[in-house]
Amino acid sequence: MATIKEVQITFDCADPERVARFWCEVLGYVAPQPPEGFESWDAYNATLAPEERGAWFACSDPTGAGPRLYFQRVPEGKVVKNRVHIDVRAGKGLVGDERLATLEAECERLVALGATHLKTLYADEENESCINMQDVEGNEFCLD
Repeated sequence: MATIKEVQITFDCADPERVARFWCEVLGYVAPQPPEGFESWDAYNATLAPEERGAWFACSDPTGAGPRLYFQRVPEGKVVKNRVHIDVRAGKGLVGDERLATLEAECERLVALGATHLKTLYADEENESCINMQDVEGNEFCLD
């Protein structure tokens, strides 16, 4: 019997704070307070060795319901499609034109934050509409 009660989703990226702050805006998540004794993350990072500055950042659901997102800097860039991605459930429970209009409005908001609209998949006999997108560093996600 599994005893795991909580998960964290980790992103490899070039600029952890930038990507984390994007996802804060997408999901309504919040960044953690800077470490004790520091007024800001910039002040904290200034105390670190250059290679450690900005090496990670995190954000979490203020309600505690969603998983914590952790972003870590890696030296290599993204070169292929993600094998795991986040589905942002913007149209949950909606169907047809109402769903598509909701997804398109959310897509427009996220593009303004730096996301890229890749493709809109329109409803067919089996599936409702969804929109494929990329975050500010090219990580794929879906609006569904």
